[in-house]
Amino acid sequence: MQIQRFYSFTILLLFLMVSCGETPKKKQNTAEETITQKDSVERDSIEKKKKEKEKFVLTEDNAIDFFFDYQKGLTENKVKITTSYGSFTVELYDNVPYHKANFIYLTKKGYFNGTQFHRVVKNFIIQGGSSDDKETARKRREIGRYLLPPDTRKGYKHHRGTISMPSSEIDNPHMLASPYEFFIVVTNPGSYHLDGDFTPFGRVISGMDVVDEINHVEVGDGDWPHQNVYIEKAEIVN
Repeated sequence: MQIQRFYSFTILLLFLMVSCGETPKKKQNTAEETITQKDSVERDSIEKKKKEKEKFVLTEDNAIDFFFDYQKGLTENKVKITTSYGSFTVELYDNVPYHKANFIYLTKKGYFNGTQFHRVVKNFIIQGGSSDDKETARKRREIGRYLLPPDTRKGYKHHRGTISMPSSEIDNPHMLASPYEFFIVVTNPGSYHLDGDFTPFGRVISGMDVVDEINHVEVGDGDWPHQNVYIEKAEIVN
């Protein structure tokens, strides 16, 4: 009987030793899971902050401050615009900082790609940067809704080849500029009746023949070309 009790006690002791030996493993696994969960939370937090930063939207309240900072140290001043009729290059004036910064910013955001020259008035202007498709509307929503103040006192006139910015069509007594659109003067020597109302912010330095060709397309109601004239790509060049 004593031998049987001894064997029973020994088996119980071994069982307890084995059970005790497993416990730290369970604690280790729990610790590892906690670390993994912590890393996951940190990664999610970083991704969330990154997405929030990417979702920055321009508004009437922040646009001027944003472009004031954006134009500091901005060295790019030439944009090549490739259309379905060929390409031309514009040079932007350094001392019209908000309009220059806006055009560079929109170019880098890829906004102009896929937009159209939606208004063509023979021997006067071609106007681009708009479109009637959903993609352009989506881009505008993502970039933001804002206007730019006129900057007409820098001495620039609407000579032939000047790129300028139209005013917004909304109730706009101060002639604030519609930032997503631009027009180029084709009149020779210029359309000087526009001076003082609109802001010249650059000029065509090459490819004016392409601008002229676009200016001669057939148009319908509202001066919209019968056949869409696309801006296939706008890009910064040296």
